[in-house]
Amino acid sequence: MPTMPRVSLFICALLLAGSGFAAPREHTILFAPWRSVEVWRDSGDKQPARVRDLAVDGKPREHTTGATHEVTDRYFVVRRAYRLNDALPDETKKSVQWLWRLGGWISIDRQTGRVSQLNLPAFDDETSDAAWYRDYVAYCGSSDDGLKNYMVVSQLGRRKAILRKEYSGPPCAAPKWERAPSRVTFIAGEEKITFTVRAHSADLQPDPTEEENQQ
Repeated sequence: MPTMPRVSLFICALLLAGSGFAAPREHTILFAPWRSVEVWRDSGDKQPARVRDLAVDGKPREHTTGATHEVTDRYFVVRRAYRLNDALPDETKKSVQWLWRLGGWISIDRQTGRVSQLNLPAFDDETSDAAWYRDYVAYCGSSDDGLKNYMVVSQLGRRKAILRKEYSGPPCAAPKWERAPSRVTFIAGEEKITFTVRAHSADLQPDPTEEENQQ
């Protein structure tokens, strides 16, 4: 049998190597229809909520609640919900007692189909109400022992919050974002505080009434 020319061998090698650069597989990411549930708190209180299942390539991955936020044309985020078994030890022989709880936030990569849990500093699953803008998220959080409350601005991809300011008062509603310049306003109790967000930092914006008084 004649020996294959070196040029042909080289071409075959290039073809085999090029096969590794084929177009990435497209993943199918779908949400199931909404359904109404009751979400429970540690205190025993409950509130109505709507949840829907997230599936990747036809496989159920997470329960979710609330609207999604498009971060880029590749990534989006959504809040997670989950079911917790509330059965006591002496009730284990009976049927499992599932109850719904609210969780943190997850990100979904459309290109890889990967679902990742987000680490949001001081985020409280029961009291925090998050507001997203670009790759920033603002919310009122709390310490692990629940004795301190914080105004928080976090940026995806960064472990440490770019803003974590302690305040006194009850948990706040979702902060309000503005653009040009990027600003976020927290209303916590009787406090209304605005921060200007630049790159990886958040600076307190002076109160206009205070500036007028200084002039």
